[in-house]
Amino acid sequence: MEISSVIHRFMGGLVVSCQAFPGEPFFGPQFMVEFAQCALEGGAVGIRANGPADVQAITNAVPLPVIGLYKIDLTGYTVRITPHLDAGIQIARAGAHIIALDATSRKHPGNISTSALIQSIQEQTNLPVLADISTFDEGLAAQDAGAQAVSTTLSGYTDYSPQQEEPDFDLIERLCTHLSIPVIAEGRISSPYEARKAFDLGAYAVIVGTAITRPQWIVSKFVQEIQTRGKLSK
Repeated sequence: MEISSVIHRFMGGLVVSCQAFPGEPFFGPQFMVEFAQCALEGGAVGIRANGPADVQAITNAVPLPVIGLYKIDLTGYTVRITPHLDAGIQIARAGAHIIALDATSRKHPGNISTSALIQSIQEQTNLPVLADISTFDEGLAAQDAGAQAVSTTLSGYTDYSPQQEEPDFDLIERLCTHLSIPVIAEGRISSPYEARKAFDLGAYAVIVGTAITRPQWIVSKFVQEIQTRGKLSK
């Protein structure tokens, strides 16, 4: 499969995920735009953003390709990331350049298969799909379904994938070895060292969110380390 020109722009670079949740201090499109502008100034090659409002605001303000997704909580389903066709269409209309979706083997609304969802979103939006997966088999299935790239975003977020604090480097390496489409490393990457390790294992690009755009998490890590030192010195 020929690599999409917009995905090609990610090669060897850092994509910054700019997301916040209701109730958090930085929730809202205006704050996400500012984070995206900071990412641009720092040298990021792309942005990952959630919801039509944030996607539209960022694409209007920042000259970087945007991976758009739409997190929707649906009763009876554990999939959240662009769980159905309508969500993908809304994100496309908001200006996203790539559509990210949950490509795990979990049940999707309407009992549509993951492969059918990938194909329908690509056909209806004419945009490349980034398949967020949690296991090697899901990565293979996403490639077979026609996804333009896969991301390890959901490793650790399904009950059948490894539950660990560090990035799933084993999954990254295995996917990079066996897939012919770009493998984008994402999930619990919290330092430049871990990002570089992902590239050393063959990642096409790396996505980092929490460690860059969630100040409360960053502060908590400093506090935890300081408190640990205090306990050890007693």
